[in-house]
Amino acid sequence: MRLVRFLLRYYPPGIILEYEQGSQTRTRTIDLLDLTERSNIYELVAQLQANEPLITPSKTDQVAKLLLKLQSKLSSPDKHHYNHYKTIRTHVLPVTNVSFNKSGSKFVSGSYDRTCKIWDTHKGQELHVLDGHKNVVYAVAFNNPFADKIVTGSFDRTAKLWSTETGKCYHTFKGHTAEIVCVTFNSSSTLVATGSMDTMGKIWDVETGVEMASLQGHNAEIISIQFNSLGDKIVTGSFDNTVAIWDVETGHKISSLIGHRGEISNAVISYDDTLIGTGSMDKSCKVWDCRSGQCLETLYGHTDEVLDISFDHRGKQLLSVSADASARVFDVGSYKCLATFVGHEREISKGTFNPSGKRVATASSDKTVRIWDINSGKCLQTLEGHSDEVFSCQFNYSGDMLISGSKDNTCRLWKDANSGKLAGAL
Repeated sequence: MRLVRFLLRYYPPGIILEYEQGSQTRTRTIDLLDLTERSNIYELVAQLQANEPLITPSKTDQVAKLLLKLQSKLSSPDKHHYNHYKTIRTHVLPVTNVSFNKSGSKFVSGSYDRTCKIWDTHKGQELHVLDGHKNVVYAVAFNNPFADKIVTGSFDRTAKLWSTETGKCYHTFKGHTAEIVCVTFNSSSTLVATGSMDTMGKIWDVETGVEMASLQGHNAEIISIQFNSLGDKIVTGSFDNTVAIWDVETGHKISSLIGHRGEISNAVISYDDTLIGTGSMDKSCKVWDCRSGQCLETLYGHTDEVLDISFDHRGKQLLSVSADASARVFDVGSYKCLATFVGHEREISKGTFNPSGKRVATASSDKTVRIWDINSGKCLQTLEGHSDEVFSCQFNYSGDMLISGSKDNTCRLWKDANSGKLAGAL
């Protein structure tokens, strides 16, 4: 093996080794999830050299400089301030979901008008209309980080796989007997998973369109589905109050996570595949060990249903948002509540960390998005302009842009004031 070059990955922190093996170029990723501003870089380099033969003593200074750059990036203060950039009137009927590609250069929107649309973020230009579903397009997802494919899930009981560049439909996945409400890709973009109101999940081959496995075992609707990073397991959350872990290759259930007393609103996996976070209508969140299926902690504090949860990029913090109009951030190591965000006037349906994990965005039925600082617990900005409930918000990879989706049939793009010229409605 011959090392070709090092690449930095900021979120989550890590370095990528590009090397040649025979006639092929390959990559290997080293995660640095515990890297902080207090880490001793040269001790870290020594640890990496002990475990990675490609990092030879001659590379010590080069690796140290890269890690110092990464450390500096992660410890720098987050100064983003968002202004309205564009309003895009995406569909005639209400929007159901929106999602960025990794870079934020494109986004996709689904709608009750039975279509999905691909947009150029910076121009606000419609690139493709993905037409073919016979009912509401409810779930959409890019195959990030590649972003050359999109999967859509519809109330017509099918999912479709599309080309981002041409808008061509590669496959229609048929087999569910009720509405499809969640879709996702595995990290290598070789498989698609779908979850349905028919109580089943299904795994599909991206290349052939063939059904690879049917996940049967829930007693009510599946409302969330996610592959782990390694791609050998998949996690589903259901209205039967349980979460299930499945073996991807066989489709067999590995374990059921039982403990919530209400319907599951979301189930998410930490980046390192060690933890599962769950939110429930029983007003609580739980953190589970992904390997054993044991509940590690129940997180209380909300006075109404928990509507969404998410991990930060490192898997060190868990965000919960609730119908009680508040959001909370918990430290996953100590399970302590680090911040409680109060200010919205109505329920919060969606919450997300920015890439650095230092700030949070929340979308609310009060027609606004709010930006919060985790360290101080203060609201830094209230993003106003939507004329109906805001149900979705998402940062791009660099964190300098935010997209919000609303029942007013528009998506609004919010951009850091220092990252370019501001524009108006389209």
